Formats: sequence, structure tokens, C-alpha cells
Amino acid sequence: MNILIVEDESHTAALLQEIIEQDTDFIVLEKQESVLDTVEYLSKYQQNIDLLFFDIQLADGKSFEIFKHVDVVKPVVFCTAYDEYTLQAIKNNGIDYVLKPFKEEEIHSALQKYKRLLNNLQSRVVSAASFQTEEKKQYQQNFLTQFREKTVIKRVDEVALFSVEHETVYLYTFNGEKLPLFKKLEYIESVCNPSEFFRINRQMLVSRSAILSFEPYFKRKIVLQLKVKLAEFPVVSRLKVSPFKEWLVQ
Repeated sequence: MNILIVEDESHTAALLQEIIEQDTDFIVLEKQESVLDTVEYLSKYQQNIDLLFFDIQLADGKSFEIFKHVDVVKPVVFCTAYDEYTLQAIKNNGIDYVLKPFKEEEIHSALQKYKRLLNNLQSRVVSAASFQTEEKKQYQQNFLTQFREKTVIKRVDEVALFSVEHETVYLYTFNGEKLPLFKKLEYIESVCNPSEFFRINRQMLVSRSAILSFEPYFKRKIVLQLKVKLAEFPVVSRLKVSPFKEWLVQ
């Protein structure tokens, strides 16, 4: 399940992400720091988000301003140093209210609350829905990239992996090409079929077809052997090892 963090203190946002991703059911898809940037992001990508974590007091105003500019339909966990906004939070999709400095167990409790709400909602779905043809999500089939002065089209099945290098995302093909993409890795992950691509760490999204084998690495991580050569080792982060192995056998 995908999470958006809206927090203008980078240290707090990083800590919150680390705690959230201890639960392998969740991944932080994006972090935003202001009302303006959050409105712009949700206007485009809200459909890719399952749960929101909002600080209330941001640099350019209170996060409640977001609801005035975009129709927020996702549940929100408010993490704030202020205790006087509880009622307002409830009126703005709030499912939990965590006071700073927060504790790990409080964040995990909020995540568990979301899971319970989701399970209760799903259990109420009328069984008649099973007679309807489920609409499959349409994933992106091609990517546009640049080679010299040309715009080049690359099919998804040509892609071995996506990698962030020096703040730029590069597309590696099975033919050994390395081409820049002017998109964030979080966005690319959201438009790729999750049965075919796995985010092994913060910098790399790997195709199932590119993986040959893997072996143990330092601190309970694993390192992959791929069909393409890279300057950096393709290492699966410790918290992702178990879900990665489960994904491989699906």
C-alpha cells in the first residue's frame, strides 16, 4: 500500500518513512513539504496513493488548506505538535491523530487502524460484485527517453531496470543501453506492473526477467546477479528481502 508523507521537516519525514516501511505492507511513494506542492501532486497522482500522513503546520500554511484546492478522497493520519486541531482533523478524512514527538508504536498503531478499516470496508462489498468483470489497471507500456537529439521509445519489455544515479533516473535495457528518464522513480514504480517490477531499494526498480540469481550480502541484505552490468551492486535492502522472495515465487 502506497503512502504520501506531507512534512516540511526533512529529518522528521525521513524518520517517519523509516518507521512506516518497517511494515512491509506499506511503502512511502512520495514526500512533499508544502501545501502548494501537495495540491499539485494529489491533483495528478492521488489515485496511486492509499494513505496520507499530514503534518498540520507547513511552511506555507496549514495542511487543511489542501482540502480547499483538491478533492482529497484518501484517509489521513495527522502527525503534529499541536493538539487543538483534533476536530478539524476528523472533518478532513482523519483516521488518527499522532502528537509529536511521536513513538514508533503510535505510527504502527495508526497503520493497523487503517488496515482494520480497509478490511471492514472490503468485507461489506456485496457479493454480487463478483459477477462483474473486474477492470484491470492499465500499466504503462512504453517510455520516452532521449538519445542525443532524438526522442526514443522503449517498450517496457525491453527494460531490465530503472536506477537513480546522481539524482537522475536511468533506464537500462537488456541490450546494454543506458538512457535518461526525466521522471521520479516513485512515479515510474506506480505505472509499472508490480508483478513484473520490484523496488529492491530506494534507488533501483528491477524487472523480474532481468534476475538470474541472488546471494547473501552484508547485514541480512541480498545482492542480485542480473542480465545487465551495473557500476553499483543491485542490493535488496534488509526490510525488502522477505517481500522480494515472496514476489519472486508469485
